[in-house]
Parts: sequence; C-alpha cells; structure tokens
Amino acid sequence: MSMRIAVALAATLGVGVLMSSAAEARPEMVGLRGDYTPGTIIVKTNERRLYLILDSGRAVRYPVGVGRAGKQWAGTTRIDGKYQNPAWSPPAEVKRDRPNMPNVIAGGSPSNPMGVAAMTLAGGEYAIHGTNAPGSVGGFVSYGCIRMLNADITDLYQRVSVGTQVTVTR
Repeated sequence: MSMRIAVALAATLGVGVLMSSAAEARPEMVGLRGDYTPGTIIVKTNERRLYLILDSGRAVRYPVGVGRAGKQWAGTTRIDGKYQNPAWSPPAEVKRDRPNMPNVIAGGSPSNPMGVAAMTLAGGEYAIHGTNAPGSVGGFVSYGCIRMLNADITDLYQRVSVGTQVTVTR
C-alpha cells in the first residue's frame, strides 16, 4: 500500500486535530546560499536538516530524521496531501522487516510513527511527518520518510500547502 493511500485512511478512520501548537516549535531563521525559489522545501540528508525557503538567502531550518543506509533517496517532488493526526498503514517493505506490525495504526496512538501530522509526497511511498519518538529526530532512522518533531511538523504544516515543491539532496 502506498504512503498516500495509507495516510488517506485517516479520512475514513477519523482525522483529529493537531495536538501541538506552533508556539512550541523552535524553528531557526538562518541564512542559506543558493538559488532557491521562496516557498520551496529543501531537505539536506547529510545535514539532517529541512529548510523552508522564505526569500533570497533566508530560510527556516528544522532538524529531521532521514533514511538510514540503503533507504535514502534524492530528487524533486511535491506535497500531494496534508493530513492531521493520520492513521498509518506500514508499506510492504516495513511489513517484510516487521511482520508482526499491525496493518493499520490509528491516528493518535502512541505507536503511530506519523505523529500529529503528515504531508505525503507525490510518487507514493514517502512523507514528511511528525513522530512520537522525538529522540529519533536528527538521525539516519527511517525507510526514506522525513521525520520531524511534532511541534516542528505543526509549524511547517501551517506554512506550506499541497503543491509545495520538495527537493531532497544527499
């Protein structure tokens, strides 16, 4: 099952509200060199940082967890869905590695790896999402998704829309 379909299950299982407030987020305003279009999200896997470009030379920076060895990817895509408190269904690769994992984990469950919000990425399997395991942010920890602190995904979720360009670099 693709990430888009799995997260869309949230709509049928009941979507809640964001549980963290933007006031709890601690995004950093930083300078960033490069020719980036305002509103674009840049994920620098090697830095384990996500940048939301504000204008020429200025960005909001967040710490993130990224794909572990062999699970990293690079490229450009777009946000194709936004979900609050999403249910989650593990993709086939996760199920292969952890066959005892439930087929669906309800939104709001402490064992749900999506945290308080998720933004699915066009192409299927990946999302930018929160986490209920904050100690994992800053590491090489995922199957390719971009993992954020719940307060930070809440802040980013409010700043971007469906269609936002996302570029992931190694």
